[in-house]
Amino acid sequence: MSHKKQKTDVDKLSFEEAIKELTNIVGKIEQGQIPLQDSLEQYEKGMALIKQCRTILQKAEERIDKITKEQEEDSQDKSRQEKNPDELFK
Repeated sequence: MSHKKQKTDVDKLSFEEAIKELTNIVGKIEQGQIPLQDSLEQYEKGMALIKQCRTILQKAEERIDKITKEQEEDSQDKSRQEKNPDELFK
């Protein structure tokens, strides 16, 4: 598998799929089930999987931050409206 195709394939994986593949790679390498050259290729794929997992986690964190910020803004707006109901009609 070429490096570019491998990267494209990894980019399509969900977090859970990437973790599962990464776990399989680590198991094979630790048990010495594959030759050195294959180990190096699997290591490279593992690094791409780790990068994919980090990207997914970063996007999830950004989404959580956005949701939290929106909730805080909504709470502040409601608090202001409760303190001054006349503001609703301006």
